[in-house]
Parts: sequence; C-alpha cells; structure tokens
Amino acid sequence: MIMLHGWLDNSLSFSHLAPSLQDFTDVYAVDLAGHGLSDHRPSGQNYLLADYVADLAMLIDSEFEQPVDLVAHSLGGIVAMLYTAAFPDKVRKLVMIDSLGPITKAEDDVVSQLRKNIVKRIAGSGRRAHYATLVDAAKAREGGLSPLSHQAAMTLVPRNLKPLHDGLAWRTDPKLRHPSPMMYTEAQAIAFLQAVNTDTLLILAENGLLSARKSWQSRLEAVPSFKQVVVPGSHHCHLDGDTGPVKGAVRGFLFHEL
Repeated sequence: MIMLHGWLDNSLSFSHLAPSLQDFTDVYAVDLAGHGLSDHRPSGQNYLLADYVADLAMLIDSEFEQPVDLVAHSLGGIVAMLYTAAFPDKVRKLVMIDSLGPITKAEDDVVSQLRKNIVKRIAGSGRRAHYATLVDAAKAREGGLSPLSHQAAMTLVPRNLKPLHDGLAWRTDPKLRHPSPMMYTEAQAIAFLQAVNTDTLLILAENGLLSARKSWQSRLEAVPSFKQVVVPGSHHCHLDGDTGPVKGAVRGFLFHEL
C-alpha cells in the first residue's frame, strides 16, 4: 500500500491511519516533492499534477512488482486518481479521502492562469515565516483553508520544519503556493474519472472541503466501480478527531467487502 498526503502536508498525515493497516499489508507513506523531507523541484520548475503522477509511476515501477493499493488524501487523492486512470493495471484498489479529482478552470481562464503563474514566479515568494518554537509553528498551521486541532498540528508540522539559528522555518517549498500555470477543464477531469476502472472508495468528510460542492455530482457518477462512505469530521478526518470511522472504512473496503 502506498499512501499520498495532501497539499502542504507530509507523510505524518497518516500517523493514525497507517498503523491500523500494517497488519494486513506493507504500508508506505511518502512525502511528495516539495513537502516534508523530500527534495524541492529545481529552480524554475513548477509543481504540476502530471509531474506528481510521473513521480508515482517511477516509484511503483522501480520498487513494486505487483499491483498496489493507493490510499490518498486531498492533493494525494488527485494524483492517485490520475495515475490509476492512466495505469489501471498497476492499481488493485483506490481510496480517496475527501478528494475527487483536480480543481478545474474554464477554457476562457487559461490565459489569465498562465499570466498569474509567471507574474508570481518573477515576483518570488517573499520572506519565509520564522517561529521561535514548534508550538508557535503548530498554532500557525491550525488556521487556514483546512483548519487543524492543536494536537493534529503538533503531529503534522515537525516534518515540514527545519531548524535555524534563531528558531524554525518551513522546510516546505514556497513555490507550492504559486498558482499553477495550467489547470484541467471540468470535461478533462470527468474523462480521467471515467477511465478509472479500478474498485474505488471515496471517503467524504461531513465538514470537509468537498461537502459543499454539490455541483460535483457528475464526478460522483463518472467512476464506473465506485463506493462512497460519509464520515464525521473535517477535511483531515483521517488525522484529526475521531479517526475510527475512516480506519474502519478503509480496512473494510481493502480487505473485506463493504
């Protein structure tokens, strides 16, 4: 089993879920490029979804001799879905946690999207935030697009930090916050989902980022072999709060019949 984390997270995102699965199979949680302890992309190179898919393809081809299970959250779920669509023979089962394909843009927005990326690349990322202690960094991570409890933040952020002479700074590549130069259209996202013939489970958090996206019903209907489970909690339902429902859903889907 390979586990892929979300945007600006790292492999410690699975610190609760992974131990509950290791009695059934070998479990590998990896840091995506630019995150955690993994290398950053070279200067001038963007963090494209296609490159993350290529990273996963090279990992599987070099290290695994049989189809793998993919369990992935948020950005990781997008990468895992795109890979499964392109290489269905390499994946036994797919689990997406609060993730159902890429954020998309209309065709009319492609020019402005490219401009935004290039303008940001030229301007640079600005000064990195510095923190006196791990607790200070964890408090900063508790807010944002996908809030975390203090306990969850304290679990996740150490792997994303590096020591400085006067405190701590994010190890995460600041270019991850740059706008993508190219984004898929909704029709392209649907095409990828329709190509996923692997048994697939979507774990949808009641208070997650997808819960308000009623317009994504067409995506739910696109995957041929698809199951859905709704669990309590936020976007990080596999890390934060009561993670029991997520653990049970993943074990049931991968190793028994739901």
